[in-house]
Amino acid sequence: MNAVELEVSQAGYIGYGEQSYASGVIPEVMTNIYLEQINLVVLQRSLAKEVSDYCQILVQSKPGFNLRCVINPEKAALSLRSSLPDLKSQSAFVNDLVLLLEMYSCLFELDEVGVRLQVLDRAMCPRFHTDKLGCRLVSTFLGQGTEWLKNSDVDRSKLGPGNMGLSDEESGLFSSPACIQQVNSGDIVLLKGDGWYGNDGLGAVHRSPAVSGGEKRIVVSMDFA
Repeated sequence: MNAVELEVSQAGYIGYGEQSYASGVIPEVMTNIYLEQINLVVLQRSLAKEVSDYCQILVQSKPGFNLRCVINPEKAALSLRSSLPDLKSQSAFVNDLVLLLEMYSCLFELDEVGVRLQVLDRAMCPRFHTDKLGCRLVSTFLGQGTEWLKNSDVDRSKLGPGNMGLSDEESGLFSSPACIQQVNSGDIVLLKGDGWYGNDGLGAVHRSPAVSGGEKRIVVSMDFA
C-alpha cells in the first residue's frame, strides 16, 4: 500500500480491493482516479448557502441558461465573472467553480479546461452509458445528483445497442433498482471514460436522474480541452 492509499484507508474511504470506486471527504481522494482499478471517484461535500442562493436565483431569472467555454485556470475567476449572470451571491458561486476548476486542472496538469454549465428541466443523458473520453468531472449544484452503477452490478453487454430497445430497468443491465447508486447535490464526481489509456470498455457507467415536472437542475461538467 502506497502513501496515498494508506492515507485514504485511514480516512475511512470505501471502494478498494476488487471494487472500482472511491469516496471521501477530502480532496486527496481525487488522486485515486489514477489507480488502474478505479473508474469513479466521489468527493463528498456540502454547498455553502450563498452558492445555493445563487443557483436558486439563476433558475428563476435564467431558466434556459447554458454556458460552454474553454477556460485557462489562471484566468478562471475573470472568465467566469464575465460569463455568468450578475446576480446576488455571484462571487460565492464563481469562487466555488474556480475551486473545482483548479482541482481538476491540477489533478490532470491541464492548461485549459472545457467547462459546461446548464440549467436543465429534463434528463440530459437518461440512459446508463460510458463516456468516450479520458475523465470528466461532474457536479450537480441544484437538484438530484448523477446516478451510477458499480462494476460488479452491471452487465456491460446491455449498454447501447445491447439493450435491444428495452429500458435500463428491463434490459438486464442491472439486477435490481437497489443497484443504482446516486451522489448528492454538491458532490464532485470524476468519471473515468473509455478514452482513458488502458480503460477501453471499462468506463464508469452513469446516467442523469429523471427530472419531475417543474423541477430544475444545475449541472457543471469539466473536460480536457
